[in-house]
Amino acid sequence: MNDDTIQTGAGAPAGDPDPTATAPAVLPRPLDSADAAVVLVPVDRVRVTNPRSRNRKKHQLIVENIARLGLKRPITVAVAKGSDPQNPAYDLVCGQGRLEAFKTLGQDCIPAIVIDAPREDQLVMGLVENIARRRPTTFEEVRNIAAMREKGYEIKEIARKVDLTPEYINAILKLWTNGEELLLDAVERGRIPLSVAAIIADADDRDIQNALAGEYLNNNLRGKKLIAAKRLWELRHNFGKGLRSRPRKRSDRSSAQELMRTYRLEAQRQHVFVKKARLCETRLDYVVSALKKLLKDDNFINVLRAEKLDTIPRNLTERLGVAL
Repeated sequence: MNDDTIQTGAGAPAGDPDPTATAPAVLPRPLDSADAAVVLVPVDRVRVTNPRSRNRKKHQLIVENIARLGLKRPITVAVAKGSDPQNPAYDLVCGQGRLEAFKTLGQDCIPAIVIDAPREDQLVMGLVENIARRRPTTFEEVRNIAAMREKGYEIKEIARKVDLTPEYINAILKLWTNGEELLLDAVERGRIPLSVAAIIADADDRDIQNALAGEYLNNNLRGKKLIAAKRLWELRHNFGKGLRSRPRKRSDRSSAQELMRTYRLEAQRQHVFVKKARLCETRLDYVVSALKKLLKDDNFINVLRAEKLDTIPRNLTERLGVAL
């Protein structure tokens, strides 16, 4: 199977990259007749006519990916109107991120497909590419890795093609082969690291707590990820490995634990309620004591009557034992 990555450099190796190389290969291999539509254009002759802002972190990922693997897809350009036919300038149609990555890597030329289209069509093509870009669906990347393995690719070769480590590929394939859909979904969503998913898959019910504690001590599992790992283990233990597994019947022990938890929550709620009631009673006693002293002052009573404030709530009157 031909690698769709466009490599560079004279004598670029077909297998693993040379560890003594001083710079990654990013320029295209010599073009043959099948690649006639792809040409090399100078990066400084390409104008971005419809620029858009880009997240710096995502841009850095693009740069690193091209530096390691090469350019997988040429950019699309159109010859700018009024440019010199001998030294044409180009308007970018698709591929702003790839163009900026090549500039960051210090490359002079970039593989491009040159089209002839009106300005309106160029804008529509760029818009369609951005809208059509999507994230892989659940397990799509894993299925692709598994498919390459079934076609006879070695682990190292798969790792090189997808820009992952061989250890990562091995762990992913092991989870996929064992039907660990729940754990794979959590890894794809970033809820837990792959190493923790492998531990949950291999550890039995008695050893899981010690295994998670070890990951916590090694700073591999903290905060929300630790809570997520415990939750995933409980889901896997109770409902199975799949995302759509039928729930198992809970054991009596689980029901007793749930009852104890409910009891403790209710006890805490009642405790808070009692504390609030005592606070209210203390404040009411203070008000009653202050009013008893004030009501012994005739001048204060005359002021209340003059301001027509000579009524007191019945409950407070009963506590005071007096009336205005």
